[in-house]
Amino acid sequence: MAERALRGTRLGATSYENDRNTDLAPRQEVPFDCPNGHHFSVPFAAEAELPHMWECRVCGAMATASTGESPSPKKVKPPRSHWDMLMERRTVEDLEAVLAERLEVVKERRAMEARAIADVTNRRSA
Repeated sequence: MAERALRGTRLGATSYENDRNTDLAPRQEVPFDCPNGHHFSVPFAAEAELPHMWECRVCGAMATASTGESPSPKKVKPPRSHWDMLMERRTVEDLEAVLAERLEVVKERRAMEARAIADVTNRRSA
């Protein structure tokens, strides 16, 4: 019998409940003004934090709330460069010492390579 009652219906696609005796959440309409001259309003829950900007339904531009409140500017951190981050960890004196140490390593490596090349050329000529 249950099979016959469900035949021809789309399960899950349609609700058979009605809206009688139900209370909707309190809402508020917030008007927005588009820079292209469009005016529209968006419903929000009464306790929701209201946005200052909303995408225009007509043209897609960013519309501002016409409540008169301007958004407070956010604090933006200045971008840090590699040098700034390096200077947080080391002083200039430390960097000079590291540079001198690395230059010594490079000089030693080049001297070893020069000696190896000289040895190879001496062996070939002898």
